[in-house]
Amino acid sequence: MTHPKILIQLDPDKHASSFDAVVAVDSDVDQLVQYSQVEPSSVRDLVHGAIFTRGVEDLKNTAIFIGGSDVSNAEKLLHQVVNSFFGPMRVSVLLDANGANTTAAAAVVAASRHMELAGAKATVLAGTGPVGQRVARMLMGSGCNVTLVSRRMERAEKVCEAVHDALKADEIATEATATPFCVDTADDTAGAISGSQLVIAAGAAGIQLLDEKTRKGSKDLSVVIDLNAVPPLGVEGTEVFDKAVERDGVICYGAAGVGGTKMKIHREAIRRLFTSNDLVLEAQQVYEIGKEIG
Repeated sequence: MTHPKILIQLDPDKHASSFDAVVAVDSDVDQLVQYSQVEPSSVRDLVHGAIFTRGVEDLKNTAIFIGGSDVSNAEKLLHQVVNSFFGPMRVSVLLDANGANTTAAAAVVAASRHMELAGAKATVLAGTGPVGQRVARMLMGSGCNVTLVSRRMERAEKVCEAVHDALKADEIATEATATPFCVDTADDTAGAISGSQLVIAAGAAGIQLLDEKTRKGSKDLSVVIDLNAVPPLGVEGTEVFDKAVERDGVICYGAAGVGGTKMKIHREAIRRLFTSNDLVLEAQQVYEIGKEIG
């Protein structure tokens, strides 16, 4: 008997994400089971319900997806999910709350098509957000020296430390560095991107992080990627649908321009869950999938 592939969607939001549900269906899942408003305290019973219904040899046909809009809450759910496993009684799990892991992976993969990341210098604008942190982590893991930009120096310093710790946890040895940088004005931003070959803007929707004059004045830039799709865009003078479009001698990507790669990574990550019952796909694992897709 071949058991159907069942994906259990855990979402801390009021309503489980319809976006994540559609991607799951498009990823050849046979049955999607959705739970919304999931609290950490309720995770163990949901996990045990998943792992006690099939024999160990069939658990690879059950998997868990953790989504939602709040990455911090989703990470708490992931912690509880993993702690609910024991021995061979486990299923594979993917964390992609707010699309943070797949979006970051798509951005870094896009940049790697046009430049050698190892030894390069990159600036991540709004680097303390969920996507920005993951972008910095993936870039550093690829040997890129990162300037992590925030409006609060204390926050930037803490995130730089967290990125270093995450790389150690993933057993990634790198001599690359993450340097915090605080900005309040366009002049500050010019200093932040000075000498960088790559800029990735990972800010919240509708907030401009890099004006056109400052962008054009940075002579070392090779690639600019803006992950904001809501006007005003994060990088002035780029377009949402830019995909390897050359503007003023710089290769530019907009949010929709990396969106196709993000969706491919998302779908492949879900498919990958059903190859075994012991995968935990977080930032680094999702990025590895992205590099395979290219």
